[in-house]
Amino acid sequence: MYTERAVPEVRGTLWRNRLPPGPYRVLPDGCLDLVWAGGEVFVAGPDTGPRPGESAGETYTGLRLASGVGPRVLGVPARELTDRRVALADVWGGAAARRLTGLLEASDAPGRVLVEAAGARLAASGHADPVVEAVLAGTDAGEPVHMIAGRAGLSERQLHRRCLDAFGYGAKTLARIRRMARATELLSAGTPQAETAFLAGYADQAHLARELRSLTGAPPSAFRPAG
Repeated sequence: MYTERAVPEVRGTLWRNRLPPGPYRVLPDGCLDLVWAGGEVFVAGPDTGPRPGESAGETYTGLRLASGVGPRVLGVPARELTDRRVALADVWGGAAARRLTGLLEASDAPGRVLVEAAGARLAASGHADPVVEAVLAGTDAGEPVHMIAGRAGLSERQLHRRCLDAFGYGAKTLARIRRMARATELLSAGTPQAETAFLAGYADQAHLARELRSLTGAPPSAFRPAG
């Protein structure tokens, strides 16, 4: 069973997932996650496509950090974590990872521990990069990269480097992934495919279907509500 709740104080989403034994698939979402499972803490970097896995029935507790926030909490560029799962000790160092692991092991509310740890790191990171917010707003509005770069006072190459550090991939890939996330949310809510394509910003239903297969490995019908 999967549950989640927003934690705006760290611009994230706290989630818990008890996976049944068997294969599973994680979809890209443009975010980084701190995950507690099996007595270990690891970082799930931003994926560029569907990531398959095999569960033995574990319970996972995680903090999904909004696009662009993860590097401020983790202290490393997102590009170093793209399509990777990395032990927290390799990111924060062994001492800091052991302290957090000890707190998690001693707590009956591991989600709260993750939020408090992320909050402390976020507060120490200083102000958010305004370029990150400009990229998020521009990509969600469907603006071309050259327009986003110009508004930020950067060349397209400079913007690409900033995006790799903040999100793990360039603005075009970020836009595709965020659009896909909107589309799957609409489909899961029962929105018809044609309407979903229009609302999410696709050219047509065929475009929607191609993008979903590319980024999720599944057709639009896979996201329709059961029944």
